[in-house]
Amino acid sequence: MPRTGSAGRSAGVDPEQLWSQAERPRRGRPPAHSRAEITDAAVALADAEGLGAVTMRAVAARIGAGTMSLYSYVPNKETLLELMIDQVSGGHRLPAEPSGNWRADLRQFAHEQRTIMRRHPWLPAALTARQTFGPNTLAALEYALAALDPIGLEASARLETFSLLTGFVAGHVSYELAQERAVEAGGRSSGELLDAQDRYLRSVAAEGRYPHLAQALAVPSHDSAPDAVFDRLLGRMLNGLTAAV
Repeated sequence: MPRTGSAGRSAGVDPEQLWSQAERPRRGRPPAHSRAEITDAAVALADAEGLGAVTMRAVAARIGAGTMSLYSYVPNKETLLELMIDQVSGGHRLPAEPSGNWRADLRQFAHEQRTIMRRHPWLPAALTARQTFGPNTLAALEYALAALDPIGLEASARLETFSLLTGFVAGHVSYELAQERAVEAGGRSSGELLDAQDRYLRSVAAEGRYPHLAQALAVPSHDSAPDAVFDRLLGRMLNGLTAAV
């Protein structure tokens, strides 16, 4: 269980202790495990069974260690979550430097974020509990801030824009994954569900109570392929960034 303070709440994550201090070697025999090994096991467990399956006991069992021994490497589950987020954030495949075309650079960055979040479906939810930025996350942040530089936003506004972009991607991926789970549970294809939804909305709109909805449905539908939907919505968000300058 996570260690708690006197009020019974988790002590939280100390970013200086976590990221600025190297893992201290022990005296005597070499350590049987490492923080990296524990993080790998936790990520694999979350990928296979979801974030709820990641407990100190389950991770310890996965690497063949005693539960209490894990606390000498990782003080609590919150810290383990920070390590997991930062490890998978190292999966961004980005150029060494942005191209200077901020729109193209941010599109590429957002698509990389989506790829990582779909590869690790637990990540969007985990990001809401993140308390600090590790080295891999900081590298991605630095790239995004550099990509935003040509827009002319103040540095603090670029930080907010990075958060906005990440939140958009996380929210969209969460929606995509939820829809996919619904399709799997219902035994129907995504096309069948979309057709059913379209028929329902058109029947409701035909009643005349929702004229704006009827107007929207009268317009030819866009490409509903997941990649196309994401790219279209991303483009609208980037247009909003332009308008905000």
